Amino acid sequence: MARRSHKKTSRGKKIFRAVLIVVLILVLAIVGVAVKVYLDVSGSVGNTYENVDRDNSRNIDFSDEDPFSILLLGIDSGDLGREEQGRSDTLMVATVNPQENKSTLVSIPRDTYVDIVGEDKQDKINHAYAFGGTSMAMDTASEFLDIPIDHYVSINMKGIKELVDAVGGVDVNNDLEFTFDDYNYEFGKIHLNGDQALGYLRMRHDDPEGDYGRQGRQRAVVEAVVDKALSLSGATQYRSILDALEGNMKTDLSFSNMRTIALDYRDAFSNIDQLQLQGEGFMQDGVSYQRVDENELQEVQQALQDQLQ
Repeated sequence: MARRSHKKTSRGKKIFRAVLIVVLILVLAIVGVAVKVYLDVSGSVGNTYENVDRDNSRNIDFSDEDPFSILLLGIDSGDLGREEQGRSDTLMVATVNPQENKSTLVSIPRDTYVDIVGEDKQDKINHAYAFGGTSMAMDTASEFLDIPIDHYVSINMKGIKELVDAVGGVDVNNDLEFTFDDYNYEFGKIHLNGDQALGYLRMRHDDPEGDYGRQGRQRAVVEAVVDKALSLSGATQYRSILDALEGNMKTDLSFSNMRTIALDYRDAFSNIDQLQLQGEGFMQDGVSYQRVDENELQEVQQALQDQLQ
């Protein structure tokens, strides 16, 4: 069975909003924080736009409130001297249905063994981005989950680091004491700056839960960033937040799309069902992978298909 979260109106809502934080800033602009904010946001969103050329893409009519899906990617490049293509260390797929006022968010383990669309091979799902960029990552996730993937949002490590610094650092409750990249992360409530947050998000080999433990830390940092960004202090620092996103985030959602989603789809964000695909570890040619049980995968596929109608 896929691991499911029942905190639909709090934690799930925050996670989804965090990955689409630009939409939240748009909401602030639209309700009248200031005309200058609105103009700055529209310019920054335009700078994050990057279309993806795909043969099997659907035409979503946001003005008609069509259900849609979106691939959320966290890329392990842009910091620590990494300027290469990188891999998608974090993968989530969200489906949003405004008719049912419901969204579903699925986390996919980075080492999940899948067919890489366009490469005629099987490999870890996070390698799809390294092999063929966003297009191949979208096509691979689409085939694996048996649903169309309509849009994407990606952010790299530098963007995460700068986001944390833009909101003045974040506080998290750490349940595993460890040392990583010369930083010691003590047990209990700790404060993280951008560099410390990167180490906190990257460590997994010394975690008893492996990548699943790291995913939990990722969600904790994302929540903390959202809490600060939505506070009065975060709103006054919107320019720093936008600067962090502008050079480090990419999406094929236009400013008009985001504005429509923020206004017409917002009720669907208040009822978010979280699913965590669980894999069984195995070794092949000296490399470790995760294989998702077929019955569990079909259950998740059906849930997403129902959302997209």
